[in-house]
Amino acid sequence: MANDPSWNFDVPTQMRQFAEQSVEQARKAVDGFMTAAQKAVATMESHADTAKSGAKDVGQKAMGFAEQNISNSFEFAQKLVRAKDIQEVMALQQEYLQSQMKTLSEQAKDLGTHATKMAMDSAQPKT
Repeated sequence: MANDPSWNFDVPTQMRQFAEQSVEQARKAVDGFMTAAQKAVATMESHADTAKSGAKDVGQKAMGFAEQNISNSFEFAQKLVRAKDIQEVMALQQEYLQSQMKTLSEQAKDLGTHATKMAMDSAQPKT
């Protein structure tokens, strides 16, 4: 099956270049969005005088995780447009999914630990 010529495909150079340009344009658009989102978060934090520093930390962590996940997705997209055959596409997909599941699990654990600590700290009586 791996040697079956019907499974091999050749992506024309122009199509590959177009795909790479599209991914790069999407990356720039998302970078712009992330910059605007960070400014919005910063503005919200400055207007919420009663917000605790723990909430700010969670927001910053979440933004950092979002940036990391978006970056990982773009790296995956770049690898996909350079794939030589369907087997490579499938291997890349499997590798990406395994990596993202591990990353998301670690991120959820980190946020949960941080949120628990924040809740415990806020429950402590202030002296």
